[in-house]
Amino acid sequence: KIAFSLTALALGLAAMTAQAQERIRVGFMSPVTGPQAANGVDNRDGVLLAIKEINAKGVKIGGKPVVFELDINDDGADPKQGVQIAQSLSDKKIKFVMGPYNSGVTMPAARVLNDSDIVVLTVASNPKITEMGYNNLFRIGASDNQLGTKMATYAAQDLKIKTVAVIDDRTAYGQGVAREFTEQAKRLGVKVVAAEFTTDKATDFSSILTNIRASKADAVFYGGYSPQGGPLLKQLRDGGVKAIFATGDGSLDPQLISGAGAAAAEGAVIGCPCNITDAGAA
Repeated sequence: KIAFSLTALALGLAAMTAQAQERIRVGFMSPVTGPQAANGVDNRDGVLLAIKEINAKGVKIGGKPVVFELDINDDGADPKQGVQIAQSLSDKKIKFVMGPYNSGVTMPAARVLNDSDIVVLTVASNPKITEMGYNNLFRIGASDNQLGTKMATYAAQDLKIKTVAVIDDRTAYGQGVAREFTEQAKRLGVKVVAAEFTTDKATDFSSILTNIRASKADAVFYGGYSPQGGPLLKQLRDGGVKAIFATGDGSLDPQLISGAGAAAAEGAVIGCPCNITDAGAA
């Protein structure tokens, strides 16, 4: 997991806030309920911990002591809900936002936040996010082109795979990382023998398993989140697919193991632009 950091935000506040107030509210938006709640809750708790530590240090802005408070908003990983929250944060005159988590939420919400001159720090990884040209939007993690490219390079050069089947969940994140993986894999001579897609609401993957099994790929790359990644991996193994299962940071969560079962999850390769020693990812 990538834990949100408030250090840069505190420095930005010091530089940008002319009239410091006693209490400064920081907006937060991520999925804290629903299938992806584990990711949002982790990020929320990371921000709360950072705020607690910063407040304990007695930060001053413009020579006046200030206290940070977090305005928590649950976007449910839903783009429409994210836009509504972005407008609500604007209406509250909040000027600094941590989030959103999902690329599909970040892209439409960022337009509203940008129009309101709100500084945004996000871990959303689709490259298009920072290509929109918003001066106050900053990605604090790796993008999909970095992650997808590195995963394909690792698969080709370290795992020595020759053929791969690619699945994405049709989210902005899943499609983005799968596309970057596919393009790099092809550049390195890996043959993409199947390209399938599902959704971020799916629970039954039987409609794509037949083609995946028939492809006899050396590896399966999944672009998407752990609520679908776990059941997908289980159904692959139950269906006799023994190929290496590789995925990105959207599936770096215990849900992948609980959804697949420990035996099926054994040997899965997860790429993450984070401290893999702490995260326990391969």
